[in-house]
Amino acid sequence: MPIHNKLVRDRIPEIIESTGKIFYTKIMDRDEYISELRKKAYEELDEYMNTNNKEDAVEELADLLEIIHSLAESHDSSFEEVETVRQRKAEKRGGFKERIFLIEVEDE
Repeated sequence: MPIHNKLVRDRIPEIIESTGKIFYTKIMDRDEYISELRKKAYEELDEYMNTNNKEDAVEELADLLEIIHSLAESHDSSFEEVETVRQRKAEKRGGFKERIFLIEVEDE
């Protein structure tokens, strides 16, 4: 039996059960959950970094967004609050749409 030891989406046990396979899960405490969400964020970011077409990139971005939603909730916040902070920062410092690459700043 393959050992996974990782956070999975909520319906994965149901999907596995429908195949007739035996599986084992546990419900994590808050700290372990946040730790596993962080690991999952790295995993999904790595998968995004290794895409080479639009469809795969969008799939992986959707996975990252799901992780962000869950992380926000785990910090007693909401995606809406995260989005408000993002907008405020974009107004103050801008976004990344203009593709500006800073090369050097001279000290006087």
